[in-house]
Amino acid sequence: MFSASSSTTRAESSPTALRRPVPLSTSDDELAGLLAADLDAGFAELVGTHRDLLFSVARSSVRTPADAEDLAADALLRAYRALCGYPVTRIEALRVRPWLLAILRNTARNRARDAGRRPAPPPGLDPAVSDDPSADPGPAEQAERSELRRALGTALAELSEVQRTAVVLRHVEGLPTSEVAHVLGCREGTAKSHISRGLARLRSVVDEGRTR
Repeated sequence: MFSASSSTTRAESSPTALRRPVPLSTSDDELAGLLAADLDAGFAELVGTHRDLLFSVARSSVRTPADAEDLAADALLRAYRALCGYPVTRIEALRVRPWLLAILRNTARNRARDAGRRPAPPPGLDPAVSDDPSADPGPAEQAERSELRRALGTALAELSEVQRTAVVLRHVEGLPTSEVAHVLGCREGTAKSHISRGLARLRSVVDEGRTR
């Protein structure tokens, strides 16, 4: 039920070009209403709506797709258990997407703490997948994209956990700053600061890599 498949993006040279829209088949208000009316049916809809997002964000915290899938599944399980203990009024008022992502972040941090280390840096951003074979890039373009993904993955790994999370949520997943702040558990102005500093550091690391 909690399996996740990779939601991928084409990496470009500018961090802002990484952004992709987050498709929501059901709005958070609708999800909250469904969860309040029927927890099990509502949770199935929640998983279908947000599992790809959870997997994609998890990829910025772990080294392999399998680890990301396991992390996303663990976060969904924790979310379901939490919902089982919530009164209906709390569920109805829930901001589902940022609430889920906050659970994912806390789960990743707890795992890292239990392992006695920082979250493993990602090897790079996943390549985009096309169903049209004729649209596949040639060998030279594939090599260039692979190098760029490795550079961006290395750069992301250089950021602090909070800056990496802020940049990924805002400029890869396209979440509004208000939701980034909710996930980080801080004021919106503080979230903007984390995003700005993370982007500045990201650009610096990428530029340093190009001059080597």
